[in-house]
Amino acid sequence: MLPLQQSDIIKVRRAVNANVGQKVRVKANKGRHRFAIIDGVIQGSYPSVFTIRLNGDGKMADRLVSYSYTDVLTQDVQLVLCK
Repeated sequence: MLPLQQSDIIKVRRAVNANVGQKVRVKANKGRHRFAIIDGVIQGSYPSVFTIRLNGDGKMADRLVSYSYTDVLTQDVQLVLCK
């Protein structure tokens, strides 16, 4: 596996910054081959993390979660813009 480059993290941060307020579908790795897939809105972008307000029902309803940019690079979290 190649080491993460600072420029890669900056690219991810810029992409998230450009889409603040947009609806996204989040696929998060929960470990042991389990994934959570849920829709949400990118709320904010900070130097080390970004936040997403999840829309859903059950346990994940109206919840604010944060992920690091390295989570996206390591594919622990995948984001897809919703139209």
